Amino acid sequence: MTTALILSALLATVPASSYSAAAVPGPQALTTLWEQVHSKELPLPPLVRHSHVEKHLKRLHEKAPDLFQLEVVGHSVEGRALYHVSLGTGARHVLLWSQMHGDEPTATTALIDFLEYIRTHREEPWVSRILSELTLHAVPLLNPDGAERYQRRNAQGIDINRDALALQTPEARTLKALRDRLQPFIGFNLHNQSWRYAVGSTGRPASISLLAAAFDEPRSDNPGRVLAKKVCAVIRDALEPLAPGQVGRYDDSFEVRAFGDNMTRWGTPSVLIETGPWPSRTPDAPLVQLNFVALATALDALASGKAAQADVARYESIPENDSTGLVYLMLKGVGLFGADGKPFTADVGISVTRAVRDTGKGLAIVHVGKVNELGDLRVLGALETVDGGGLFAVPLSGPAAKEGDTLHLAQPKQHAIQMDQPAELMLLKPLEKASTYRIERIIRFER
Repeated sequence: MTTALILSALLATVPASSYSAAAVPGPQALTTLWEQVHSKELPLPPLVRHSHVEKHLKRLHEKAPDLFQLEVVGHSVEGRALYHVSLGTGARHVLLWSQMHGDEPTATTALIDFLEYIRTHREEPWVSRILSELTLHAVPLLNPDGAERYQRRNAQGIDINRDALALQTPEARTLKALRDRLQPFIGFNLHNQSWRYAVGSTGRPASISLLAAAFDEPRSDNPGRVLAKKVCAVIRDALEPLAPGQVGRYDDSFEVRAFGDNMTRWGTPSVLIETGPWPSRTPDAPLVQLNFVALATALDALASGKAAQADVARYESIPENDSTGLVYLMLKGVGLFGADGKPFTADVGISVTRAVRDTGKGLAIVHVGKVNELGDLRVLGALETVDGGGLFAVPLSGPAAKEGDTLHLAQPKQHAIQMDQPAELMLLKPLEKASTYRIERIIRFER
């Protein structure tokens, strides 16, 4: 029997009467439920390490051994166990894997929270339906060596998500072998994306981007990929009330080496969820919530049959995201000094990435910023915009500078802002005395 016929047969086993029964809670209710089960023992996602994941998975198994099966399916380059947790008794198998890039951690926490929700709410009708209709398989942390360093690649320096064919990494071989053994009818490929992604040309942050991965160069459809599109449509409808205008569609160009594309080609159509920027200085909780809601809603839709009834157009009409359409901080219409010392007006765009550093007192998340856009930036969005009218932007004069200080700029050309310089700047207000300014604001990110 072909993959398409198998998929159609499996979908046909879902009773139509279950579509409306035991409805999953709405998006806002799910965020409240997430707050009830989210572990306060877990650090912020960038600081979650293999030891945290291992501890929580073992605890789940110990508390509900009849529900959770825990298996070590492989080991990383440096010998860390790769855990596979399974639950449910349904004939249709679902595979979810997270953090194949070590610096993309949001969904790992969301998966752990979702598993905890199932443990504590297994008697709820919609949860019970998921467990009876589906068998869930999760690998919450595929690249533990990369996570330990908070880096994209594994300890060999290889991008696991570009190793689906060569299979030179033990992590890739483990994921491929698990898929081949389980033959899941759908998969969820969970990632993070750069904070520069915007939703189309809207300037809005692409907090979540969705993709039904292609399986060939023409980006053809088959029943599996259509199902993945419908699942993305369900997720879109669940997330837009929580993040209006912040759901994008990821570029669906076929990548011959990537796991999502090859999973679809091998018969496991893949839903990619990319977590992106959030307009807050503390983005982790709302982004984990979005992933939790996405997983709960999507799995309920697969179990109940709602996914098969979803409108593909709701996926195809999602604006494609723009990988350079957003900056973290924009200084709008600010005065600058050129290399010739002459003033001019422009916008300044600052991009930010996160890093994890050892402070001597433990690991800490830092925001590394640089100037990466100068000029007329009206087509870009920003997580924060500062009106620079009447102000000048110059490099920070030194660590002792503080807001309210006055300074004299005798040679303005020495205070020009350059592309790619560290985002350590001052916003200055000109005073009556020539070449004298007051520091109105200091902008300082890590190098």
